[in-house]
Amino acid sequence: MKIKQTIEKVPGGLMVVPLMLGALMNTIDQMHIPVVMRFLKSLGVAPASDGVYEFMKIGGFAESLFKTGSLTLIALFLFCAGSQMNLRVGGIALKKGVLLTASKYLVGLGVGVLFAKFSDPMHGLLGLSSMAIIAAMTNGNGGMYAALTGQYGNRSDVGAVSVLSLNDGPFFTLMALGMLGQNFPIIAFIAVLLPIGIGMLLGNLDPDIREFLRPGEILPVPFFAFALGAGMNLANFFNPQVVGAGVTLGLLTTILTGGIGILVFKVFREKSFIAPVAEASTAGNAAGTPAAIAAAASVAAGSGMMSAADAQAYQDVVNIATAQISISTLTTAVLCPVAVILAARYLKGRGIDTKAEAGGK
Repeated sequence: MKIKQTIEKVPGGLMVVPLMLGALMNTIDQMHIPVVMRFLKSLGVAPASDGVYEFMKIGGFAESLFKTGSLTLIALFLFCAGSQMNLRVGGIALKKGVLLTASKYLVGLGVGVLFAKFSDPMHGLLGLSSMAIIAAMTNGNGGMYAALTGQYGNRSDVGAVSVLSLNDGPFFTLMALGMLGQNFPIIAFIAVLLPIGIGMLLGNLDPDIREFLRPGEILPVPFFAFALGAGMNLANFFNPQVVGAGVTLGLLTTILTGGIGILVFKVFREKSFIAPVAEASTAGNAAGTPAAIAAAASVAAGSGMMSAADAQAYQDVVNIATAQISISTLTTAVLCPVAVILAARYLKGRGIDTKAEAGGK
């Protein structure tokens, strides 16, 4: 059976398919089917506080992995992703990586700020939140970027992925929300950044450790995706408002981050703009950002820097934001490669060799 190959045919499949499967299982669980509950009771499953029995809450390793373990698994992913952030990059690759990371982040931040100014930052137009916008627009799909620049770009385009790895995870989104006036204490930033920082340190000190942790960039993803889905209802993905919001996020990500990236590359005299177009996507792992932000908000509430009501507001939008970002991932997985192909044809028509290191004619 070609289960993995089938899943990977779906854009962002390793994240999206387990997420929806977890949501499906949880949806069935929440129906509290009598025959299922009787079977669970016969096995000795402890009832919930309201007296119902759920197969996603049977305790032990199963519940920890498939229901409640999303934050731990996301932390493991961030640790391993940090270990792959190679600080030894070439000058041109470093320049492109900085330009891409900065432009993508500032565009996402700018849209998030404007949204918060003219709409409800938590439940605004199309049910979007500033958190969902910033998370989706600032975190690009590194695997897709590497594949597209490998095929249509040059070596320094590909090498820029080392810097782009910095936008993995929730740290940039957390920093942006802090700029928007949310009172996250320093410890909340440390709590989010520490796994990435330790992983980065170890990966750069010892190439063997980097190689050992490399599978951890992919391996935890379907597991934390399933656990995130296990807290959602499948109806979230078929809500027209959520679908509309997710597609809108995808369009904004491809058009705005790609378009502004092209302008930035032109300002810095880069003839080929394959790289910024290839980065105009939403990463599948960005769907884990809302849960991580909600956890940071809980830390802030515990330290007295944020009210319990504000922290709960982040918790309340986790499910809908996760669904919206997942749909944005699917949307950009279609739009981004098409945009790169069109950009490559345009540049070729103007006599620019996109695979030449200087992008020269």
